[in-house]
Amino acid sequence: MRQYFAQVSDPHLSSLAAVRARDLLNKRALGYLSWRRKRRFEHRPEVLAALARDLADRELEQLLVTGDLTHIGLPDEFEQARQWLHALGDPAAVALVPGNHDACVAAPWQDTFALWQDYMASDGARSTSGVAADFPSLRVRGEIAFIGLSTGCPTPPLMATGTLGEQQLSRLPALLRDASERGLFRVVYLHHCPLVGKEKWRKRLTDAAQIQALLEEYGAELVLHGHGHRAHFNELQTRHGTVPVIAVPSASALGLHGADVAQYNRYEVARREGSWELRIDARRYQPETGDFGEAGSRTLLLHRNQLNS
Repeated sequence: MRQYFAQVSDPHLSSLAAVRARDLLNKRALGYLSWRRKRRFEHRPEVLAALARDLADRELEQLLVTGDLTHIGLPDEFEQARQWLHALGDPAAVALVPGNHDACVAAPWQDTFALWQDYMASDGARSTSGVAADFPSLRVRGEIAFIGLSTGCPTPPLMATGTLGEQQLSRLPALLRDASERGLFRVVYLHHCPLVGKEKWRKRLTDAAQIQALLEEYGAELVLHGHGHRAHFNELQTRHGTVPVIAVPSASALGLHGADVAQYNRYEVARREGSWELRIDARRYQPETGDFGEAGSRTLLLHRNQLNS
């Protein structure tokens, strides 16, 4: 059986054109200035429209959105993102984790993340209390276990760090172990890079060492993240075999001033004797045509001892 899913990240889809001065009496003021000077030119609605058209043509069992749907985490931005998510698909087919922009300052749950809760929830669950209660999330589709982690949290000005926290770190091992014992292909997805030393200090995951150690101990088949607006491919050696760690650029970027142009990845998973076959197809925005097109592919064979048992 072959299964298909995709990852998009950092769409920064919201507009701040109607923002009010009283909304900017904190760290959000710096984010607004960034939007006015740069981000509104880089993150474009026409690119997101092309993305939606391309996704509609793909056969997918799950779409993963790895954070930063907003610019400064205002309630109006959360509503804009809710409408965008609804247009992408049913919550059962679209799963998201928050990014640092979404959680840049503390804000009332009911005005912000509550609008996305169906897209963050595990199978059969619905949280009404807060982001931390939703994660790690778990969705199982066929032979794939999708495990979502939230790294978005309020930070001081000029900082874009993320933190998992003890609650998520303590829950993760059981999810990884149980999915492995069930013979599932484990996809861990989060906003910040979980590998030590791969991000600038002010953009790092503060407990990257802890989650990297857990992944090395309990394993996974694939780890996906965003945050850096760049395409990256790394590998993590674990007790259970090599794990690809993959990042995609912003889903809405024109690629101005040397930045990566918008791209997303589509994944195909199939079981082989003692291994998983993983095909990665990159789809990139083509400014000359206004559509997404092929941008390369690779196929990996991930050997796992438990598949022989």
